[in-house]
Amino acid sequence: MNSQVRSEIKLSVIMPVYNEKATLNEIISRVERLPIEKEIILVDDGSTDGSREILSEFPSERAKVILQDKNLGKGAAIRAALPSVTGDVVVIQDADLEYDPNDFFKLLKPIEDGKADIVYGSRFTGERRNMHFWHWVGNRFLTLVTNIMFDTTLSDMETCYKMFRSEIVKPIPLRSYRFEFEVEITAKVLKRGHRIYEVPISYAGREFHEGKKITWRDGITALWNLFRYRFFD
Repeated sequence: MNSQVRSEIKLSVIMPVYNEKATLNEIISRVERLPIEKEIILVDDGSTDGSREILSEFPSERAKVILQDKNLGKGAAIRAALPSVTGDVVVIQDADLEYDPNDFFKLLKPIEDGKADIVYGSRFTGERRNMHFWHWVGNRFLTLVTNIMFDTTLSDMETCYKMFRSEIVKPIPLRSYRFEFEVEITAKVLKRGHRIYEVPISYAGREFHEGKKITWRDGITALWNLFRYRFFD
C-alpha cells in the first residue's frame, strides 16, 4: 500500500470507452496494478473497433462492465456508471494512455489530509508532452472564462483527472452527453459552494491520427454550456 493513502479509502475508477482497442488492456492493467483498494467501472459507449467485444468478455471479478447500445458520449458514459459507484472517492480515467494512473496518489493526498473534497489534476503545472498550440489556447480560454464566471483560479478546467468524494458527486443531477461533462460538473460543484484543489500531473497528449476525439466544435459547446450553467441552470 502506498504510504500516502490510508488503507480504508476505496477508490472507484470510472473508465468511459469508445473505440480504444489499441490501449484498452494496457490502461486497465495500469489501474489494476495500483496498490489501493479500488473498483473499476468500464462503460463501453457503442464501440465499433472491437473494444466492446473485449469488455463483453471481461471477468466480473476484475471490473464492473456496462455496455451502452450506441455511442452517446463521454458524459453519458459517466452518468451511466455513477449509480454503480460504491467507493469513498471517485475518479475519471480515459481509456487511452494520455493520463498516468500513478497520479491518482497525488490527487488522493489532499482528500486524505482533509484539505479537499474535490481535486483536479492540472496538465499545465506538471511535466507533459506539449499539446498543439490551438488546443492549448482553447483549454486556457475555457479555463479563464470559468474562473471569471465562477470566481475561482483553476489552471485546467478541462482535465480528465477529476476526483470527488462520492457523497458530493453522486447526488448532483447531470445531463451532459459528450465532453461538455467537464463544464457541467465543474460549474455545478462551484455553484454549490465547493472549492476545487489542484495538483500537478503528467500528461502525454496524443494526436488526432492516434485517436484523439475532442475537436474545436466541443470547445464551442463547452463555452455555451459555461454560460448556460452559470446563468440558467
